[in-house]
Amino acid sequence: MSMLDIKKNMDEIVNHLKNTGFVYQGSEIYGGLSNTWDYGPLGSLLKDNIRDLWKKEFIFKESNNFLIDSKILMNPQVWITSGHVSNFSDPLIENKVNGKRYRADKLIQEIDPNLIPEKMTFDEMKEYLEKHLPKYEGSKTTWSDIKQFNLMFETFQGIIEGNKSRIYLRPETAQGIFVNFKNVLRTARPKLPFGIGQIGKSFRNEVTPGNFIFRTREFEQMELEFFTKPDEAEKWFNYYIQKAHEFILKTGIKSKNVRLRAHEKEELSHYSAGTTDIEYNFPFGWGELLGVANRTDYDLKSHSKATNENLDYLDTETNLKIFPYVIEPSIGLDRLMLAVISDVYEVENIQENDTRIVLRFPYQIAPYKVAVLPLIKKLSSKAKEIFNNLLDKGLSVIYDETGSIGKRYRRQDAIGTYWCLTIDYETLDDNTVTLRNRDTMQQIRIKIDELNKYL
Repeated sequence: MSMLDIKKNMDEIVNHLKNTGFVYQGSEIYGGLSNTWDYGPLGSLLKDNIRDLWKKEFIFKESNNFLIDSKILMNPQVWITSGHVSNFSDPLIENKVNGKRYRADKLIQEIDPNLIPEKMTFDEMKEYLEKHLPKYEGSKTTWSDIKQFNLMFETFQGIIEGNKSRIYLRPETAQGIFVNFKNVLRTARPKLPFGIGQIGKSFRNEVTPGNFIFRTREFEQMELEFFTKPDEAEKWFNYYIQKAHEFILKTGIKSKNVRLRAHEKEELSHYSAGTTDIEYNFPFGWGELLGVANRTDYDLKSHSKATNENLDYLDTETNLKIFPYVIEPSIGLDRLMLAVISDVYEVENIQENDTRIVLRFPYQIAPYKVAVLPLIKKLSSKAKEIFNNLLDKGLSVIYDETGSIGKRYRRQDAIGTYWCLTIDYETLDDNTVTLRNRDTMQQIRIKIDELNKYL
């Protein structure tokens, strides 16, 4: 029975990821830290492969897109100018019976996913929750007034704490791109339209993080800021919605499990003239996977005004200076990993009373491309020779000689290894090996010098 045909059990997926080395509880030997997760050997490889796929699709395949790497810590004035200090907040409500705090908008959407809380006042939101949630999480409720809770993580730079040394952990990577716009323009000398992208850590002090790695306070973003003439912004907005959708499908996610949702006016961020989300049907329901926003010229104009720096662009066709509009496809890497794993995870019936867990990753993002398996340990010398040759070719390869060959096949299926290469006595006679496909479990006999055709 395919787990794709029924509602997947989130606990089952999480346990599998912990047991196989994709994800570990953060600080586990100290009892953990709420909502922190570390990536193990397999999770780290998967993450790297998705990063590489993003760079390939959004940077290297585009003739005028460039990659940068800006820092987590920035001049705090950046976040004042960008509007994050004043606008980057969530509606916080407390159940005064047990002291637990929640995002009011998310509670409302739990009750009715079709409601748009952003259209409601705080008083209306509180009244709605009082009516529909007299009990929550096993407790009676007495709801507090709602207040805005800023999501910025504050810290201090230097040895003296105070307003002058206050800085923030960045809540998005985008601002590092905007403040370097002039530098990229000067050094790379691009013509409009062009993009600047980066991958990096961001931090948000979420009121109610949860659903495993879907919403965490520390996360990784893959963002592109694409600069265009204002009258071409709509064209590029639609282009990057389509490109983002195609990228998602290349990670192995099935189209039936994704949908597009345009933001209502009340939902839009303070900088956005339009945003479309691509959502995924997670085991816990539909959730945002990525967003494509038309940020207009808000950021460049704001930073230009605050710094008195010229962050405009000279259009050589008209000889006029303009502030480019910005189209931003922004992808959360951690939640994309969760979506990919949820989609490719399958429990398959082989025959009566025999099942296997298989992760059907596409070849390009599979943590290991091939496993080298000697049929018995006596053949390990030849197997390790082949293993080392494959490593020299730059392939991601794993070696396993413990247990029956059937159990080893199952182990590799469960971590998503695409090929299993078995060395037996025939290998010593005719230099051939057995190559087994993860998805079909079919096996073929090939010569070792023909492996490149498959791997």
